[in-house]
Amino acid sequence: MQPRPARRSRTAVAVAPHAAGHLAAGAALDADALALHRVLSDLTRMIQFRDRDRICCHDVSVTQCYALEALVVRGELTLNELARELYLDKSTASRVVDALVAKGYAERRPHPQDGRAVQITPTRAGRKLYETIDAELLGEVRGVVARFSPAVRQSMAEVLRRLARAAGPRLAGGAAACCGNVAVSDGD
Repeated sequence: MQPRPARRSRTAVAVAPHAAGHLAAGAALDADALALHRVLSDLTRMIQFRDRDRICCHDVSVTQCYALEALVVRGELTLNELARELYLDKSTASRVVDALVAKGYAERRPHPQDGRAVQITPTRAGRKLYETIDAELLGEVRGVVARFSPAVRQSMAEVLRRLARAAGPRLAGGAAACCGNVAVSDGD
C-alpha cells in the first residue's frame, strides 16, 4: 500500500510582500543558526576530546589547564577573577586552584589591598607546564590551518573572535542567560 499524498489546504493565506520577505529572512536566519550550531557543536566536541587526550598526559585536567593558562596569560588573579575567567562558580574554581597548588603548579599569596582575598599565581613549574601543553596544541592547530590560504585563516580567526565576543555577555549573564533574557548583537 502506497502512502497517500499530502492534502493541499483549500484555504489560501495571502501574505503581504514585505511580510513574505521577513518570513524568508527569518527562515534563512534559522537555517544559518542551525548550521552554525551544529558545526560549533562538532568542533567543540573534537577540541574537548583532543584537549582531554593531550592535556591529561601532563598530570592536569582540562579545567586545571585552562586555569593555568589564565594565570600565565593574565598574571596574578584573585579567586573571584579566575572563577569569572573560567565561567565557574567560586567553589569549583577553588577546588581547581587547590589541585594546582597541591601539584606545585600554582600558589596562593595574600592580596596586598584586601585581607580577605588571596591572589593566585603560577609557579615556575606551572609556567613551564603551560608552555609545553600550549606548544603541543598550537602545533596541532598549525597543521590543521596550514591547508587554508592566509586570507581564509585570518577570516576564521576574526569570525571566531566575534562569535566569542557575542557569546561573552550570555555566558557572563549567569542564571538570567539560561532564561533567554540576554540580547546579543555584534553589528554585522
